[in-house]
This record gives sequence, C-alpha cells and structure tokens, in this order.
Amino acid sequence: MLNHPTQNKLITMKLCGMAAAYDEQRQNAACDAMTFEERLGLLVDRELTARNNRQLTMRLKLAKLRQNALGEDVDFRQSRGLDRALFQSLLQGEWLRRHDNCLITGPSGVGKSYLACALAHQACRSGLKVLYARLPRLLPELAIARADGSFRKRLLGLARVDLLLLDDWGLAPFAPDQARDLLEILDDRYDRKSTLVVSQIPAQAWHPLLGDPTIADAILDRLIHNAHRIELTGESMRKTRAAHKPNLTKEEASGA
Repeated sequence: MLNHPTQNKLITMKLCGMAAAYDEQRQNAACDAMTFEERLGLLVDRELTARNNRQLTMRLKLAKLRQNALGEDVDFRQSRGLDRALFQSLLQGEWLRRHDNCLITGPSGVGKSYLACALAHQACRSGLKVLYARLPRLLPELAIARADGSFRKRLLGLARVDLLLLDDWGLAPFAPDQARDLLEILDDRYDRKSTLVVSQIPAQAWHPLLGDPTIADAILDRLIHNAHRIELTGESMRKTRAAHKPNLTKEEASGA
C-alpha cells in the first residue's frame, strides 16, 4: 500500500533518480533478497548519478561548445603532429587546476576546434564552468556592450568561467579597441582561470596582429608564458573525410 505514495513523495521532493530506482526495485523480485542497506545504497547511487548527469547537461548547455567532441574519440592515427601523451595529459585536467592556458594552432581543417572542444567537454565532466566563443563574434559583441553600458557585466561573466575557449583567434588583425578589450579579458583571468585559444596563425606571429606593441606585449605575457601548446600540421581532415566517407572516424564525421 505504501509503494505508490512513497514514489510520489520522492518525485515531490525532486528525488527523481531515486524514484525511478525505487520503481525498478518494486518490479524486480531479486531485490527482495537484498538487505535494507543494500537497497538504500542503490537508491542513493541512482539519485547521485541522475543529479550529476543533469548538472553535466546544464554545464554543456551553458558552454555552447561548437562540436560534441569527446577525448576518447580523438583520432591519433592522423598524420598531423598531435602528441598523444601531451593531449591525454591535458585531458586529466591538472593544467586547469593550476590555471594554466592552452594554445592549439595549425592550418585549417586539421581538427583544432574538435580537440579544443574535447578538452572543454572533459572540463565540463570534471564539474568546471566552460564557455566557447568565436573571437570574430565576441569582440563586436563587447563593443556593443560597451556602448549600452553592459560591458562590465559581460567582463565579469567571462572572468567567472573556469575555462574560456577562444576560437578563430587572429583571422584578421585586431582593431585597437578590440586589443584593449582582449587585454581586459585576459587580465581578469590571468593566474585565476584558464584560457584555451585556437588559431590558424602560429603563436610567434600573433604580436603584429595585436597592433600597439605595448598592448600586444601585455596580452601575450598573460597568455603564452604559462600555456601548453599543441601545434598541428598536415592536410585538412575535411579532404580525408571526402575521400574516405565509408570509413570515417567519429572525429572526422563531426566536421573537425
């Protein structure tokens, strides 16, 4: 008689994972042989798993990652100069705990964004707040925010995320106001949070793109000196995908 009301009460208390597990136990005769502590432990485990999954789903939604990339799906067979040991070390997340940065550079189509999103996805799995942004869109948005008075609020939002992924860095030279805004972002984050930059331009060629040498020095000082680097080479994986469609890896199929 108490089964149905108990399940309703669990749902009312927002213990939905526990309610689902409780319903399964009621329908599974094998559970009758278990002790109270064993059954309770299974209920608690299911609720914890459900909560963790909901939180991960929310973190991924807020992160707005460009690709649904997973570290376990990265293709190390491609000839693109990807150091397997380095990448797998980055997946462990120690660099994020130290508030280091990461730079992923290389020509178009070699999987830079996929690798970055895989690292960002792993950070979300680890309970960190992540945000993906394309610089060609973010910088104009900051200019608008400066004009409408929401600039400081926007900067605070960017400063709070544990990992900020800046994609398409340096597609065009930075305007003076854009370089200053970029310095504001990186200054807020330096030694407090981690920044991951993705660019087709080698890091050693960034200085001229940033305009004013003093501002360029300040930006690169906050970004490069504590950064782990993945420098990719090789041909576009999009060409590989087009030539070998029946045998795509998950990374290639994602449009890396």
